[in-house]
Amino acid sequence: MKHAPIKELISMDDLDKIDIRVGTITAVTEVAKSDKLMKLTVDFGDHTRSILAGIKQEREDPTEITGKQALFVVNLPERKMAGELSQGMLFDIGYEDKQIPCLAVPEKELPNGCRAG
Repeated sequence: MKHAPIKELISMDDLDKIDIRVGTITAVTEVAKSDKLMKLTVDFGDHTRSILAGIKQEREDPTEITGKQALFVVNLPERKMAGELSQGMLFDIGYEDKQIPCLAVPEKELPNGCRAG
């Protein structure tokens, strides 16, 4: 892997704007109009969201992540993709470096909705 240069510096105020939370993936379903997207139903403890993730071609069985906890960015504007609404972003590792992505997960089980930072 070729290492990318470190991005420009940001302030702690910029970092504090990103709301990253733990959620449990309760369902993974196909997005009919997409070759890449899967719809994740995610439990954040006090609410559930639908989050679209481009994992269909990255995994032999994308449904294998059902039941796993992962990190999600939850304060992005809702976005419609392939006719479906996404209410956040899966925080995974590797895609930008052309690696098979893996989930960013807490080292032990935490309450859903627990914040990073």
